[in-house]
This record gives sequence, structure tokens and C-alpha cells, in this order.
Amino acid sequence: MENMVNIKINGMPLSVPAGSTILEAARYAGIDIPTLCFLKDVSQIGACRMCVVEVKGARSLVASCVYPVNEGMEVFTNTPKVQKSRKLTLEMLLSVHDRHCLSCKRSGTCELQALCQELGVEQDDRFDGDVPDSILDESCSHLIRDNSKCILCRRCVAACEQQHVGVIGPNGRGFDTHIACAFERPLSETTCVNCGQCIVACPTGALQEKDECQKVLDAINDPEKIVIVQTAPSIRATLGECFGMPIGTNVEGKMVAALRRLGFDKVFDTDFGADMTIMEEATEFIHRVKDNGPLPIITSCSPGWVKFCEHYFPDLIPNLSTCKSPQQMTGALIKTWYAQKEGIDPSKIVSVSIMPCTAKKFEVGRDDQAAAGMPDVDIALTTRELARLIKSAQLNFARLPDEQFDDAMGVSTGAATIFGATGGVMEAALRTAAEVLEGKPLEKVEFNEVRGTEGFKEATYKVAGMDVKVAVVSGLNNANALLEKVRSGEADYQFIEVMCCPGGCVNGGGQPIQPATVRSFTDLKTLRAKALYDQDEAMPLRKSHENPIVKKCYEEFLGEPGSHKAHEILHTSYVARKKF
Repeated sequence: MENMVNIKINGMPLSVPAGSTILEAARYAGIDIPTLCFLKDVSQIGACRMCVVEVKGARSLVASCVYPVNEGMEVFTNTPKVQKSRKLTLEMLLSVHDRHCLSCKRSGTCELQALCQELGVEQDDRFDGDVPDSILDESCSHLIRDNSKCILCRRCVAACEQQHVGVIGPNGRGFDTHIACAFERPLSETTCVNCGQCIVACPTGALQEKDECQKVLDAINDPEKIVIVQTAPSIRATLGECFGMPIGTNVEGKMVAALRRLGFDKVFDTDFGADMTIMEEATEFIHRVKDNGPLPIITSCSPGWVKFCEHYFPDLIPNLSTCKSPQQMTGALIKTWYAQKEGIDPSKIVSVSIMPCTAKKFEVGRDDQAAAGMPDVDIALTTRELARLIKSAQLNFARLPDEQFDDAMGVSTGAATIFGATGGVMEAALRTAAEVLEGKPLEKVEFNEVRGTEGFKEATYKVAGMDVKVAVVSGLNNANALLEKVRSGEADYQFIEVMCCPGGCVNGGGQPIQPATVRSFTDLKTLRAKALYDQDEAMPLRKSHENPIVKKCYEEFLGEPGSHKAHEILHTSYVARKKF
């Protein structure tokens, strides 16, 4: 039985688990103590002083996010002394902050803005004076860093370190302290993998994705262009959050309706590309097993992970699957197979994707991603950018009807849907590889051992008389630990799935912003993933090789999985990159 501690918060008796911090204990009492630097399991440094409270007997205010409870403790979270301290902290932060809130992309989801409103902090000038030199870094394809909006909470630094990349940190001292790369290098000259975890950790607008909404609108308004959009599996499980819907609400039908009303000519499902990815990847795995090819085969649909591999594990590049990601496969087939069928000049097509991932903005510009002699995908938008497009068009998202994807690439299977959760790619691949190798239908399509949001999972499956040992990791710290064992020969697997972001695409760097009060105490990954697994369970087709449009594509255009033509269009190559 868990040890409990008896305390009082604001005079109310409370029994909480031993080892809890005051911040955690207050939540049991229904009190959200304000924070800025705190992000559970990411950043717990007690630096911002927003979460200070009074403790009876203590000589000064204490930071509740790091201060443990003890038997008989009496805590006061909302006294005049506490309120004065918190307001003073906010006023001091505002004195050196860019206060053009109306034009900031984070207006409405900014934690600094929300706290100022809640605590009644006025935007006055009594502390105005010198401000630190502002740094604007726009060197990367996916992100803008604007230090004039930074509050030095260091949550981005912690998130980057948690991803084993650690390319940003505090430079300078005292008043001149700022977050930057070593030696003030631009971010593009580091081993940044474009994952965007720093963006979803940031409480303000200091970090934001590069917004390409106007590019999309310009294309839609160009009568010479045919603008085709595709949406990743996880978007249907997260987009609703931007419109106040409960976390984990599946909004697929409303999303499709919104995209049509924005003016896209065709609305396709990236799940189709995910099914294609499984056809090629499962075939590749089978060939490697039979031909003693490089094993373990490692998935390649997460561009942040692929870039991490190129920087940190270039010796394992031969183990990467050569398959393009579902985004790129869908884009490649739009500009080849679909364009050919419809008699469209592919140069007139503008291919747009809606992705959970800021690294997709980097991926669209990679070499060897141009099956039709031009980029497979022209513009990659995040979930947040799509929400902004919908809001700017004054669409009432909640009242939109449910509509279906266009047929040409709108049919998919449950195997594709679960791509958005960690373990989903592995399970989808196993459903097809096992059935092909066994030569008979699977009795049970669920591979529960690789499900769940844990950072590392492994299992062994008996397939066609072989023991197939698989591993699933998400988050680059976990990936690094596993691959060091693979590199040394300590770990022996035949198939490994790696997702860059902890929990997979449902927790990607392009997903809706949730404040620390939600991110720290709500299991976003599980709630979002559940929407995908629920959809998978309800679908009539649950294996990628059963998709009739996939079959048609091979019959009409590609020949068979793994064919020469399939390799030309659906596969890619990688390059070893410097580790700065």
C-alpha cells in the first residue's frame, strides 16, 4: 500500500502520496498552482518562481514544483504575499518581453499571456528600461527562434536534451543571458533534427514553426494550379483540440469538410501512403530475411529519426529501410500514377501535406524525393497551421458535416491508421509480413506487445517457423540507448521501429499546443493514440495488403511490391552527416 502524508492546503486537510511535491499535492485539492518553467518529466528546476507558495514555518516563499511535502505541513497558495510575488515576477518578465501579442502566433495559447490575464497584471511601463539584444534565427526550414519573446524558462533546453540532441542552451551571463546554440551558431549548422519538441515545450511565442499558410492560399487562388492535400493518420485525433474538443476526439469527417471549404481541389488520406509503405517495407523485410540482407531493418517513416541516424549513427544507415515515408509516397504517387490517370501535367500540381511533425518541413526538401522530377510534396503544414487556416476562413469547425476523403487515394486500412502511435508501424508491418510468410490469414491481427506509450518495447513472434525479434522505441534518448546496443552487438533484433517523438506522431512537434497544466498531468499520448486504435478496430479492412486501391495501383502502375518501378518511385537514399 502506498505511504500517505497528511497535510493542509489553504486550511483544508488532505492526504497525499509520500514524495509528492506541493504542486502535485495541490492538484489533489483541485488547485492549479501557476507555473512557467515546470514541465513534468521534462523540466523541473524551480527557476521561474511563478509557483511560489507559503509554507508555515518557512522563512521565505518556496517553489512548489520542487518542494516535497512532509507530515503535518501547512501550505497557503493564494495569500497576498504569494499574489504580490507572482505579479511582480510577471511584471518583470513583461518589462523585457516583446508585447506585440495580437500579431503573435501563440496569442491565445501563450502561458505568459494567460497568467497575466488570470492575475490581473497590467501592461504598464514602471519597469521598462534596457532590454537584452534580440536574436531572430530563421536559418532552419522548420522553426523560427525569436529571443525577444523568450522568458528564459529553459523548457526548450530540457526538451532538446531529452531528445539526446542538446543543441541549444543558455549563453551569456546575468542580464545578457539568452538561449542560443554554442558559439552563437545558427540552428541550421547544428545537429538539430527538426523534431519541434522544443516548440511544444515553449510557453510563449519564442519558438514557433515556420508558417507556410500563405503559400498554400496563394496556390489555391492560382487558377493555373491544382492543389491536392493529404492528411497524416494522427491529425484526425488531434485537430479537434484546436477547437476546444476533448483530447482524443476523432474529427476525420469534419477535417475533410474543412479542407474542401478551404478550396483544395482534392483531399486525400496519407493513410493510403501508409498502406503503400507497409507493402514496400514488409516486402523489403522479407527479402532481407531470405537474402541475408542488413538486419535489423529499421523503419524510416520518421524524418527526425532519419536525420538523427545520419548524424549520430551513420554506420547504421544500411539498416534503414529505403522506403520513403507515407507523406512522400503519397506525394510521389499523386504526381506520377494519379497525374497519369487523370491526364494532369504534374508541374501544375501543388502537393500539400498536413502533418503532426515539423521535421516534415525538412523532409520535403531532401534529395532523392522527387519521383516525377520535381518535389514529391511541395508544402508541409503542421496541425497548428491547418487550424489557423480554418479559423482565418471563419469556418465553424464544430458545425461542419462529416465528409469522406476523395476515392482516388481515400481508401485505407486500420493498419495505416495506427501509424500515428508508437508501435503502430511495427504492428502494421507484422500484420502483412506474417500473413505473407505464413501463407494464410492471421487468426488475430492485434500485436498487443508492441502497443502502449512506453519508450521501449520488445517482443518475439513465431512467423513461418522463425523467431522474429522486434523492438519499438520512441524518443531519441531511447533510440540512442537501443542503437548503441545494436552497434556493439549486445542487442539482436530483426526489425526495429523508431519514432523520433516520445509516444510517436500523436505527440509530434507540430501538434496542438497544450499548456503545462495539461501536458504535465494528462496523458496526451494515450488519449490521442486511443482514437487511432478505436478507428482501427472498427474498420472493415485492417491489413495493408487488403486495400483495394493499393492493389489497383500495383496492377495498373507499379507491377508488384519491391519492383524496379516501385523502387524508383517509392524508395529513397540517405547520407552521412557531420556530427558537430
